[in-house]
Amino acid sequence: MAANDYYHTSHPPTGQPHGSPFDDDNSYHPAPNSSGALGGYPAQNTSYSSQQDPFTDHNAIPLHSQPKYEAHQLDDGSPAPYTADPEAHARPSRKRSKRKKQKKGGWFGGRITWVVYTLTAVQIGVFVGELIKNGMLTGSPIQTKPNFNIMIGPSPYVLINMGARFTPCMHNINQTIASNVQSWPCPNTTSLNPGSLTCSLSELCGMGGVPDQSTVTDYRDRSHEPNQWWRFIVPIFLHAGIIHIGFNLLLQLTLGRDMEKEIGPLRFALVYFSAGIFGFVLGGNYAADGISSVGASGSLFGILALTLLDLFYKWSTRRSPVKDLIFILLDIAIAFVLGLLPGLDNFSHIGGFLMGLVLGICLLHSPQSLRQRTGSDEPPYATVDTQPLAPTTGPASIMPHFFTNFAKSPVAFFKGRKTLWWAWWLVRAGGLVVVFIGFVLLLRNFYEWRNTCSWCKHLTCLPISTGGVDWCDMGGLSLQNRSTQSPARRGLAPVDLSDFVTQAMGAMM
Repeated sequence: MAANDYYHTSHPPTGQPHGSPFDDDNSYHPAPNSSGALGGYPAQNTSYSSQQDPFTDHNAIPLHSQPKYEAHQLDDGSPAPYTADPEAHARPSRKRSKRKKQKKGGWFGGRITWVVYTLTAVQIGVFVGELIKNGMLTGSPIQTKPNFNIMIGPSPYVLINMGARFTPCMHNINQTIASNVQSWPCPNTTSLNPGSLTCSLSELCGMGGVPDQSTVTDYRDRSHEPNQWWRFIVPIFLHAGIIHIGFNLLLQLTLGRDMEKEIGPLRFALVYFSAGIFGFVLGGNYAADGISSVGASGSLFGILALTLLDLFYKWSTRRSPVKDLIFILLDIAIAFVLGLLPGLDNFSHIGGFLMGLVLGICLLHSPQSLRQRTGSDEPPYATVDTQPLAPTTGPASIMPHFFTNFAKSPVAFFKGRKTLWWAWWLVRAGGLVVVFIGFVLLLRNFYEWRNTCSWCKHLTCLPISTGGVDWCDMGGLSLQNRSTQSPARRGLAPVDLSDFVTQAMGAMM
């Protein structure tokens, strides 16, 4: 009887969901295998019936709209596992992938620096050509005779033949004209024997040759003067050896690449070539005539000057400015000390750094502190760092406000400017004028005036004597008689610096 009452009661069985007119479509319906229900029969009070959650209010407004939950079943009738919205799971993965892409750095991360990559490709290609030509002329891709090139590269005579800055190929040399030098080392020279001097100056210089100077008696006579002026530019792409080009490209692909992202390709290319050319011009005026100078270090010193200026301009915003300053000064000091070794041209380092410093003042945006005081609207550059810059935030990708505002309304651009703004722009304009005048004066002195500087040699050498030879006298032209029967016929003997630093490295610029 009790069993009959249990199975035939008028009340619904416990544990079963009961439909209610107050239920809506947003109410939660459990899966079939649930042990209890959220909405049990309201009059039931047994241990088998689920009680209504006292904290649940069906009339409350939900804070977030939730998708309707529906229990799914597999083919065998068992409940399927809970699966959330697939789009909700996809978003975090996309964010993570974006973060991974943003963290990607190195030499090929961020915006493509076309100038640095193009220069690097050309310089590597030219260096391979140097090794091939040295192998064709001497039988070895690197110089091993008469001494070994410690830079692991071609001989200095091959570099001269390919366009190194060598002043006898560029203008008259008083010493060679007065001594009637007729014989010069050949590009394939492998001996220090004066008898190996069988080439003319035109054959040594190559690149179309130079006029015959056998009839010239005064160096001021420019009728037969060599004039391979491009030797102020071509050496930027030449290097003295694997070690030389390796260090230069390492600096170019790190510091140079960051700076190109910072200031843009046009400014970067202008400073790069201006610093390199100015360094070779300064070295051509005051370095020894017997030094063949090659390398891109003058250009890189100009970029190093830009980095130093950028550090000072943003000193208050840098994370560790003192540390950055120490590293920059250490790089400058090491390169300057190396330039004091025999056979090296430190003037190219100095000239490149000075040109980069002045052009940086003229081309870079004003310091942040100065812009705040003058109310300048120049967009600030991001600090130079090893992390890649966002493509949309780089100021190099937009036209500077100076040109756009000036083109729209020239008068309004200058109207209302503060005195400090005018003073800073006068400094910029003055620096540009000084650089231009200095460049012109150095060229005039190289070709016409020939003024020398007696103390300037100490900027590129140490007052040390080895074997009775002063380091500051190394790199000059060494003239020797080819025959005792004709003392007037003299030749330029190859200079042997193997006891110190072989001149095969040219000028480690």
